Amino acid sequence: MSAAELHIALLQLVGTGYHREASLERGLAACRHAAAAGADAALFPELWSTGYAFPDGDLEHWRAQAVVRDDPWVVAFADAAAELEMAIAVTYLERTAAGPRNAVTLFDRRGCEVLTYAKVHTCSFDLPEQALAPGAEFPVARLETRAGAVTVGAMICFDREFPEAARALALGGAELILVPNACELEANRLGQVRARAFENMAAVAVANYAAPAENGHSTVVDPIVFDAEGRSRDTCVFEAGEAEDVCLVRLDLDALRAWREREVWGVECRRPGTYSALVEPLAARRQPAAGD
Repeated sequence: MSAAELHIALLQLVGTGYHREASLERGLAACRHAAAAGADAALFPELWSTGYAFPDGDLEHWRAQAVVRDDPWVVAFADAAAELEMAIAVTYLERTAAGPRNAVTLFDRRGCEVLTYAKVHTCSFDLPEQALAPGAEFPVARLETRAGAVTVGAMICFDREFPEAARALALGGAELILVPNACELEANRLGQVRARAFENMAAVAVANYAAPAENGHSTVVDPIVFDAEGRSRDTCVFEAGEAEDVCLVRLDLDALRAWREREVWGVECRRPGTYSALVEPLAARRQPAAGD
């Protein structure tokens, strides 16, 4: 394997709901499968610890599923990362003093935590996410893998629909954005993934739940829109079907970095002095008067 080829395992699984022992057993089995196939990193779909489930509509029961970051359930994935010498991005309902958070923690191949991200754009229009404490930042970390160091950030599902989220990660230097997901990945949402990659010159890897809970279609997209001859190319590196699978995807880091060095997209040509409306509260924006 080239030193600049990263192999990412998208764990497109069926969730186990609130059955924590089952989610641990099935999650660890998927990680072992990924490692045996040669993965450098494995990515779970959103809220794997609960299967993104809300089966009885009982909010307190749902809150009770939250675990602290050093819970044995989470630590088991850190231990697996060290045992398998493979990075693992595990997702769970995190218990915090501010309330439950929709979180992903990335462990490196030595089992060390390098990044924990909590979903910033929570789905406040629907239960149970109305009860989530949103994250407040988009951290970026340097992940050491067998393919070398990769600068990584994360978004979670609905974050994908806000260009500012991916741009914040790009400004932090992210080469790869990991996206745990739990919704239908139809053509328009898959188009969002392509756009986030293209406009930020970063690869984007999305792991979704398999059917019937969601529709699969876990994907990896790179930002390289032209081939060596200048012809338009399909930036979708991989797109899964709907069935449960552990999908191993190769990402060419040499090609990605060469593209980032020579092309004009991303952060270099920004004009931040003209973007003030993007950070104003909506209520502060002037509404045009009649006749304007």
